[in-house]
Amino acid sequence: MTAGTAETTTATAGTEAPQAALEAVFDAAVAADERIEPRDWMPDAYRAGLIRQIAQHAHSEIIGMQPEANWITRAPSLRRKAILMAKVQDEAGHGLYLYSAAETLGASRDELLDKLHSGRQKYSSIFNYPTLTWADVGAIGWLVDGAAITNQVPLCRCSYGPYARAMVRVCKEESFHQRQGYEALLALSRGTEAQHAMAQDAVNRWWWPSLMMFGPPDDESTHSAQAMAWKIKRHSNDELRQRFVDIAVPQAESLGLTLPDPDLKWNEERGHYDFGPIDWAEFWDVLKGNGPCNEQRLNKRRQAHEDGAWVRDAAAAYAQKHQQHTGHQAEDHAGHEPGHDTGRTAGQHTDGEARA
Repeated sequence: MTAGTAETTTATAGTEAPQAALEAVFDAAVAADERIEPRDWMPDAYRAGLIRQIAQHAHSEIIGMQPEANWITRAPSLRRKAILMAKVQDEAGHGLYLYSAAETLGASRDELLDKLHSGRQKYSSIFNYPTLTWADVGAIGWLVDGAAITNQVPLCRCSYGPYARAMVRVCKEESFHQRQGYEALLALSRGTEAQHAMAQDAVNRWWWPSLMMFGPPDDESTHSAQAMAWKIKRHSNDELRQRFVDIAVPQAESLGLTLPDPDLKWNEERGHYDFGPIDWAEFWDVLKGNGPCNEQRLNKRRQAHEDGAWVRDAAAAYAQKHQQHTGHQAEDHAGHEPGHDTGRTAGQHTDGEARA
């Protein structure tokens, strides 16, 4: 071994040792169910996986505003209109929480939105289906939000702190949305014959896409196993899908509606409901951009982003002006009190910092 080779080997070993120590600390924290926080060291793959999942989640929230917002002007009563408006506003808030969580990982919100608008990042396939009748709003609340809750409640125990904390509020609001959808379908189901038929038709169309929301089967899922190993996820796609079916069947019976699956039956031995095969070809096709509303959803999102450019510009200009004004005030204050110690102890902030 030459002297140069020996020096290189020693330097490489010196780099690998701290890396191994950092990985050991990270692995121990995950194993102990401790939260990983933004300033903690984390593997690059863990960071990238979180950004991908959180971004997809955030995109789904803001794209998901569209199918229901289409019915705000056509809601059958003022009460239903107010409920639906509040729900759509909630979804916008969920997107905000989640984009903020992604930013703690070093992701730029502008970059994430650019990836959404260009098709480089996905959102949930469920939002590429049309809302044809008022009953669809109820079906989305009961089935789609119900599936979301099943998937998202375990995320409240996600190993990454900001994501887990964001999900606590999201799940509380999603639970309310699910109850609203259930109540709307119950009113239709117990209404006229035509209203009952409309509710049944909506359930027929939204049942299978709702089962697809949990993602592909475990043996075809690219990210699920690693996400579970890092405790980003707590349950596999198939486990969550089964849990949702077990919850939904008795609720459908209470609604007086039939789930569109002739293979759906209780399996005493398994202690779960058996259900029929899912059309995964449809799932992958919609995910690739070939669903009924893929192009419409993205075009509306791009247009909304362009229409809102003036608001973002105005907010940025105001923030800059406010920052400059605060800076001048600080200079004037220092000038009027020469020799005054302007240092601050931990926890003390200027007015500008407090507002920021």
